[in-house]
Amino acid sequence: MLNRTARRVSCGFRAVSDAVRSVVAPTALVRSAQPETVPDPEGVFTPEEMPGVEEVEATAAAYNTACDAGRAADRGKREARKLLDRLPAGVYGRVTVERTPSSRTTADLDSIRATYERLGLGPVPMRTCAPSLRITEAAADVVAFPAPADAAPALAA
Repeated sequence: MLNRTARRVSCGFRAVSDAVRSVVAPTALVRSAQPETVPDPEGVFTPEEMPGVEEVEATAAAYNTACDAGRAADRGKREARKLLDRLPAGVYGRVTVERTPSSRTTADLDSIRATYERLGLGPVPMRTCAPSLRITEAAADVVAFPAPADAAPALAA
């Protein structure tokens, strides 16, 4: 009896712990799995073209706000689709529900792999996706880079 209770408490604690980690710091969980970076793409600013720090901070804040709005919109669409996907085609008041064929296509990798294997061509060549842009805001006590010359600490002799 005591062993069963301990197991339940342990499982409950683990579930709460996982839930808190997924809400509090989901990016930290992903970053620990992918610590590598990729080189800058073509066309980045030259030193003469670099915008000011204030402009970069404002643009990064606008980007993060747009990302949050996009995620909220995606959540809203997923929630609405739960009901709408289950409706049969028809007219519901002012709303018409219908399904149309998609014009999007995707490669059938299973078929391609089978063809490559049948012809003895080896593995299917794959390419990586474009790198993701990650914007992280530093804590308030972090010195901005490049630091102003007057903010450099003096070395004691």
